[in-house]
Amino acid sequence: MADINFILDGKAVTAAPGETILSVATKNGIEIPTLCFNGKVSRTTACFVCVVKDKKTGRFLPSCSACPSEGQDVDASSEEVREMRRTALGLLLSEHTGDCEAPCTLACPAHASVEEYVRAGRQGDFKKALEIIKQRIPLPMSIGRVCPRFCEKDCRKNVTSKPVSINDFKRLAADLHYEDYMEELPPLKEQKVAIVGAGPAGLSAAYYLRRLGYASRIFERMPEAGGMLRYGIPEFRLPKATLRKELAHFAKMGIEIETGKELGKDFTIESLRKEYQAVIVTVGSWASSSMRIDGEELAQQGIKWLEGIASANWKNCANPGRTVVVGGGNTAMDCARTALRLGGDVTVVYRRTQKEMPAEQLEVLEAMEEGVKFEFLTAPLALRKNADGKLALACQKMELGTPDASGRRSPVPVPGSDFDIVCDTVIAAIGQRTVAPEEVNKDKRGNIAIGRDIRCAEGAVFAAGDCVTGPKTVVEAVAAGHNAADAAAAAMEGRSYEIPAIFNVSRGHWSSLEKSDLVFLREVSDADRVKPDYIPMEKRRTTFEELFPTIPAEKIEKEGERCIECSCTAKGECRLKKFSEQYCAAPDMFPGSKPLAAVDTRHPYIIHDRKKCIRCGICVKTCSEIINKNLLAAMKRGFNTQVGTAFDQGLQSYCTDCGACVEACPVGALDWKKKA
Repeated sequence: MADINFILDGKAVTAAPGETILSVATKNGIEIPTLCFNGKVSRTTACFVCVVKDKKTGRFLPSCSACPSEGQDVDASSEEVREMRRTALGLLLSEHTGDCEAPCTLACPAHASVEEYVRAGRQGDFKKALEIIKQRIPLPMSIGRVCPRFCEKDCRKNVTSKPVSINDFKRLAADLHYEDYMEELPPLKEQKVAIVGAGPAGLSAAYYLRRLGYASRIFERMPEAGGMLRYGIPEFRLPKATLRKELAHFAKMGIEIETGKELGKDFTIESLRKEYQAVIVTVGSWASSSMRIDGEELAQQGIKWLEGIASANWKNCANPGRTVVVGGGNTAMDCARTALRLGGDVTVVYRRTQKEMPAEQLEVLEAMEEGVKFEFLTAPLALRKNADGKLALACQKMELGTPDASGRRSPVPVPGSDFDIVCDTVIAAIGQRTVAPEEVNKDKRGNIAIGRDIRCAEGAVFAAGDCVTGPKTVVEAVAAGHNAADAAAAAMEGRSYEIPAIFNVSRGHWSSLEKSDLVFLREVSDADRVKPDYIPMEKRRTTFEELFPTIPAEKIEKEGERCIECSCTAKGECRLKKFSEQYCAAPDMFPGSKPLAAVDTRHPYIIHDRKKCIRCGICVKTCSEIINKNLLAAMKRGFNTQVGTAFDQGLQSYCTDCGACVEACPVGALDWKKKA
């Protein structure tokens, strides 16, 4: 038979008799996505992701099985065709439940590969764990001590017990190997970036720029680098010797930090633009918010007070006496616990209940253990100085009313409940605000306003960290600095940039799951969560010694055995995920209930996860046509169709674990249990 001549995306092409449109497209460099095509088995034509359009008839055809006809005009790349593929992918996603990424990684603002570094720690390879951590966390020694543990709050282990102590893996890996670890760094390019501010966001930006091959110089107004890590977080939570050891690594990488250099005094953004190819502003959020009460000038400002303590030897700092700390956030807890260690009798005044405090509950509980007192549902009204030199904070008791915009119930005054607290020191720690440079865009709150490309002014000027978001956590600032580095690199390379979204099809938050919903690839420990050994309480109350030493390796390795490892085993190879990202197909395009299907883990080596199955049939045909077995077949009909074995005996009853079906599955519905 003669070859067939037809048009494919406006180009004249030739097909051999019986050759599919997909095959011809591949030969001509036209990429057509497909999930159900596998050249080793007969055609299945199940997923319809590979559709093309016959321009003469207007029909959409599955290119993996459709053969061209003489003179046919085929559209394989138009927006209309792409939209049809997107629809097909969306329909598949509506029935798919896969946990493309572990909930802990999704919860981490920096999207660290939590599951992977915990696994390395469980196996005793903490140097490998550190390598994985530093892909997303450039300050693991510090963050391993002060992170609020977003990852643990979403850990699936919460379904059955307490979460895995994830952050302690980070701390141990860094403490063990930080000084002997060095990244593989590319040669430096010609362009150089100026960074204003040596806090977590600025350091992160410099770190990731260097990993991309760009030199940077950081300008810092304070005598030492570190920002809030150095001047805002007390010694007992983050020893400064530890921080200095961590910052020394940046010098080893060739990152330059100039201290004592202040924006607006020693340089301007405009002057930096003339000398550098990009500028990243990370000036933090250092101005204290107002209590909006008469006499507040008599109060110490929380963040400035902490800065003063951090800049001196704590042993030489004055006893604040009877101290009242106003506020309920992490800075308020740091102020209260610092004042206590200096000899103060400390009370925290907060206008809502303990449950609504924005501070990490662990810090609140630690403060209570140490002897800090709390006056909840209490609001300050005014501050005055008495004739004897003492301060008097006038307060009013509150009760909770209806929820406000944040979802918290708004406090309302209790009539006739006014009272005074007589004290020596009042520390206002109710929030911080940004003092933004004149040359950048600002939002209505006074923070630096950035676009989707992270720019905050004309040209290659970017911003990141607290100065953009308002006060956040160290790990959030680190994530923002990483994005700013990527944006600056894109600008210098002439590329556009937007913060990349993470594609994920989730099985649900742990709070909505039962133990039967969890998938166990190996025996998972039910031991109690590892606990740190705190220093004696007397030392906690009277010194700035670190709260507890790093948990030793043997305990952390055992803690790793508690990890369920709940992300998809095929997350690096899943073609459904790849094409969904490529075609912007979202898991919620077509809402509805997903078919119920159990995950079969009975086989010693292979997991059969029917919740991921797209019913393409490749595994069935691979087993029958290549292996000459018939262990798998489509069971039931319609929406309830699923791949199974005879009498639901499971693969372990028949399979010799050749792995052909595993290698053929496009979505990891059949996969090896062992993930590393």
